[in-house]
Amino acid sequence: MFRTALRNVLAHKARLLMTVLAVMLGVAFVSGTLVFTSTISDAFQNSSQKGFDNVDVAIQPHRSDTDSGAPGAAPRLDQKLLDAAAKVPGAASATGTVSGFTAIADKNGKLIGDGFTTRGGNHFPAEDGKDARYPMRDGAAPKSADQFALDAHTADRAGYKVGDTVRISVDGPVREQKLTGIFTTDDGTVAAGGSLALFDTPTAQKLFTAPGEFNEIDVKAAPGTSQSALKDAVDKILPKDGAETTTGKQLADEQAELIAKGMDGMKTFLLAFAGIALFVGVFIIANTFTMLVAQRTKELALMRAVGASRRQVTRSVLIEAFVVGAVAAAAGLAAGIGIGAGLRALMNGTGAKVPDGPLVVSPSTILASLLVGVVVTVLAAWLPGRRAAKIPPVAAMNSVHATATTKSLVVRNTIGALFAGAGAAGVLVATGMDDGKAMMGAGAVLLLIGVFILTPLLSRPLIAVAAPVLRAFGISGKLARQNAVRNPRRTAATASALMVGLTLITGLTVIAGSVQKSIDKMATSSLKADYVISMASQTPLSPDVAKKLGGLDEVTAASPLRNSPSRIGGGTEYLTGVSGKDFGKVTQLDFTEGSVGGLSGERTIVDDATAKEKGWKTGSRFPVTFEDGRKGALTVSGIYQGNEMIKGIILDNATLAPHQKHITDMQVMVKTKDGATDATKDSLVKALGKNPAITVQDKKDVSDGIAQMFSLMLNMLYGLLAMAVIVAVLGVINTLAMSVFERSQEIGMLRAIGLDRRGIKRMVRLESLVISLFGGVLGIGLGVFFGWAAGELIGGSLATYELVLPWGRMGIFLALAVVVGVLAALWPARRAAKLNMLEAIKAE
Repeated sequence: MFRTALRNVLAHKARLLMTVLAVMLGVAFVSGTLVFTSTISDAFQNSSQKGFDNVDVAIQPHRSDTDSGAPGAAPRLDQKLLDAAAKVPGAASATGTVSGFTAIADKNGKLIGDGFTTRGGNHFPAEDGKDARYPMRDGAAPKSADQFALDAHTADRAGYKVGDTVRISVDGPVREQKLTGIFTTDDGTVAAGGSLALFDTPTAQKLFTAPGEFNEIDVKAAPGTSQSALKDAVDKILPKDGAETTTGKQLADEQAELIAKGMDGMKTFLLAFAGIALFVGVFIIANTFTMLVAQRTKELALMRAVGASRRQVTRSVLIEAFVVGAVAAAAGLAAGIGIGAGLRALMNGTGAKVPDGPLVVSPSTILASLLVGVVVTVLAAWLPGRRAAKIPPVAAMNSVHATATTKSLVVRNTIGALFAGAGAAGVLVATGMDDGKAMMGAGAVLLLIGVFILTPLLSRPLIAVAAPVLRAFGISGKLARQNAVRNPRRTAATASALMVGLTLITGLTVIAGSVQKSIDKMATSSLKADYVISMASQTPLSPDVAKKLGGLDEVTAASPLRNSPSRIGGGTEYLTGVSGKDFGKVTQLDFTEGSVGGLSGERTIVDDATAKEKGWKTGSRFPVTFEDGRKGALTVSGIYQGNEMIKGIILDNATLAPHQKHITDMQVMVKTKDGATDATKDSLVKALGKNPAITVQDKKDVSDGIAQMFSLMLNMLYGLLAMAVIVAVLGVINTLAMSVFERSQEIGMLRAIGLDRRGIKRMVRLESLVISLFGGVLGIGLGVFFGWAAGELIGGSLATYELVLPWGRMGIFLALAVVVGVLAALWPARRAAKLNMLEAIKAE
């Protein structure tokens, strides 16, 4: 039986080619994802580990204090603790580090790199005047407030040299600094394409912390002293509260774990799409082996007649699947290694630099890829193999496989109806639940399976709708319709592959378009402001920006927004500070009680969700512990309908500011005399010193930014789902090619009675088109339903949510199904037309 299985594989190489390609694409996606994520994870881990070479023990603020944001949090580490750490037995040196966001402008005034990876720090010289972390390649270290040093990668990228004057920004106002030095570094952020600017320590403290304070103190061990021994010694000098120690190895391990977790998210995301491609491939594999079994009915029955058992027949089909899967998996693994290398090169080419390192192909990647390819293929071929085993020996007298019985069709349709009904009910119930994600996910899977089981039943009425159009193509159109419904199961399996891809694409498009519209509506309806000013990195903004804007003649109202932690009712709540007199002029909130007019002194306005949770009404008075630990009381003067842009407890900055340790704004909302015009925007940008770190956005900019974000996300998803569509195309090609082979005698007869080659081509093409449109209509319909259902869940947390049906894009998706049908039929139609009619008539 093993030799027979191998002979069959070699005898049907062409027919199995599309199956091999489908499995290969899915495996390539899996192996490419694993190679890519392993490679960049390993590169980032090695790069970050180098950054801890000079750290044996790190003193940091107590994490529970710094992470909680609670009032009265522990202060940063000071000079006294630094001096004590340097004198600890076993310590060779101690370095105080300071860091924070720093935007570097290029020579055109634009921000270099991504705002989240542009950092600033301090140069901390040892007795020899050098900082071992940052060896200078050119020039010297900064020594005064108007000087700074820049990492070599950024300096080379921007074309800066020692002696240049560079425009930078830390929290808003532009600073012009003289570049005194260019250094090299093993910092992982820089290696990944970020930038690092260094200031002398007093300047860095003034910019990022406070005079005499550090973010972290790093202690280097003397020769012969272990990290654990040094940690024990340093622990003895720590203040009772507010600081803790961590060894350099622990920090490196934690960093490696964080990188691995970050890669896990990307890996899961990409593997999900690989799974979709493989799932679609299952239809092709099952279809292929079903057709091969049907075409070999006489052969299999003769094997049974001469003594082969059912188990042996099933085993022979599974051996064929194993060989096909192994070949496809090996090819997919090789292709995946190339994909992983290509993705890394693509990231570097787009500016998202990955640290240098080898391409990582781990044994687990090889094993997973081979297992996935073989297991998916064997499982998909199991049902056709089982059917093959049921062929009775008496069928050897007839080469045509028995058609499905009425009983089997009734059972199939009953099961499909139960699955689809349960799935639809689950989805509908989930739309009314507060947290129905799990229920909706389970319902969606059941509905998709149910529709797949019912597709043979659905194919006849849906394809019949196309009959009037097909009549226009004469006998070719009539034959195409009959061929499409001749074997409903085969048509259903072929169309289902395309259906899955279009369901996901349509559903994601509906959700993204609706959310984009809702956020756009929220931004425009809740804001009266003409402009919103913020940092490009979404980091805090200097209060000097609001003062400068408020003093401009063209500005009629300006309200900064700032956040401050507080303690209310035993829990941490963030207070939002605004300009009490101008807040109503730059926002348009819907109040259920009270108004914005009373926003001053101890009076505050609260969003409806918070008021409901706390049981507050207009006039309610509640105690509060501010950021500095002082206690007070606030009175609710209004309750408004909150949204994702504006919500929470809002009070006047004049009340909040005295309790803040370090005053910063998150953004500034501005109303101008002439409204949002290009001239006004240019005036504001100029007034802010053409700062690369600050963004000035009007409502259209906000809307365009949202649209750009969703378009980028959708385009990425389309690219990933394109793999599933390509696999579906292979499925249509495979089905048509094997169908042409199966119907060789019939095609020969059609040629003999007068149907020319053009008519044969048209028949095959129309059959492909009908099958593809059938899958496209089902996919788009299910996608719209799932998009609507997911929107109902989103609408519970997004008040402005409304369903938006992207008719234009859905038309494109339907056109895509047409293109799939036309392209998939090219080779099978050409092959059918080239059949010799006499040889085809004699074929069995």
